[in-house]
This record gives sequence, structure tokens and C-alpha cells, in this order.
Amino acid sequence: MKKKLFVYFLCFLLIFVISSSFLFDFSKKKETVPLEKITLAEVAHTIFYAPMYVSIEKGYFEDYGIDVELILTSGADKVVSALLSGDAQIGLSGSEATIYVYNGGEKDYLKTFAQLTQKDGSFLVSRKKYDSFQLSDLKGKNIIGGRSAGMPEMTLEYALKQNGIDPKKDVFIDTSISFAAMGGAFIGGEGDFVTLFDDSVRE
Repeated sequence: MKKKLFVYFLCFLLIFVISSSFLFDFSKKKETVPLEKITLAEVAHTIFYAPMYVSIEKGYFEDYGIDVELILTSGADKVVSALLSGDAQIGLSGSEATIYVYNGGEKDYLKTFAQLTQKDGSFLVSRKKYDSFQLSDLKGKNIIGGRSAGMPEMTLEYALKQNGIDPKKDVFIDTSISFAAMGGAFIGGEGDFVTLFDDSVRE
């Protein structure tokens, strides 16, 4: 009886070893796959992209065979230029950029394929301190809003309308200053308010 059990055990062990070698393929060494380089153009450095920065820094993309190079192209128009010229393969910007390219008749038009943030990440920064700010305080004020029909400017107009403020009559939204120059223009004395992706202009 003991001899029979021993034979059964040996057979079971042999089957286990053979099947394991097929399943886990111990005979082959793990091959290193070359990383695919991707250039990612971001519209701005912002705290809202923090998960992406951590993923790049910690090498999480490399775990999936991707080497990400991050470049700053301030403004959705600059992101689009980088994509169309081939300087970048992926761009982070407002989805309006893809619509402009498509409406412009570009044959190799851009496509929006992912959503990194759920809402617009702009801050409304004031030159003057308000102890109890209300959106109605914006009436009659000059706001640096960014490029006309850009995502920050459109979001600002939407928020104003939702709170009973006419963006054409009740406030002046300055759309003449480029996205990259908004913070500098505000520090230089332009505008009563500015929309920014962070509040780094505060003293």
C-alpha cells in the first residue's frame, strides 16, 4: 500500500513539474523590451496633472514599455502646432483645439481620445483682497481671460452666465494676451483679475 502511494506521489510530482514548465516557461530568460519613446506636450504645468508627473517620475509608464518625454507648449495653439509638426505624439489641452483643426479642413486632423481632468482647472486670481468674495464683485472689472474661444476663457464666460453676469456687458474680458503671458501681464499691472492654472502670481 505504501509503495503504491509512493508511486502515485511520484507520478503527481512529475505531472506538476512538466505542466509548470509549460505554464511558466522556466527555460527562457526574461527578455528586455526596448521602450517606445513618446513626446507629450502639455499646455501648462499645473497641480491638476500631478498624477501624471508622479507616474513619469516613478517609471510607471516604463513598466508598460513607454518612455515619456514631457515638454511644455504654453497654450492649446502651441500644443496643436507641436502635434501637427510631429514634434509631439500626444498633447494635453482643451478639446476645442481638435475642433478648430477639423473645421480648418486638415486631412490628418487631431482626435481627442482621453480625459485627464473632469473640470477646468483655472483659478480666478484677484489683485485686491476680498474678505467675502462674490462673483457679482466682478461687475465692471477687467479680467485677463486668455485666448478668445480658448478653454479657460469659455469656462469663465460660462461661469459668469450661470451666475447672471453678462460677459459682454457687465465685465471686460481681455482676450488679447496670450496664454503664456497672462501671469506676467497681471504681475506687470494689467487687469483686476486673471484666470490661471495655478495661483503662483501671489506675493
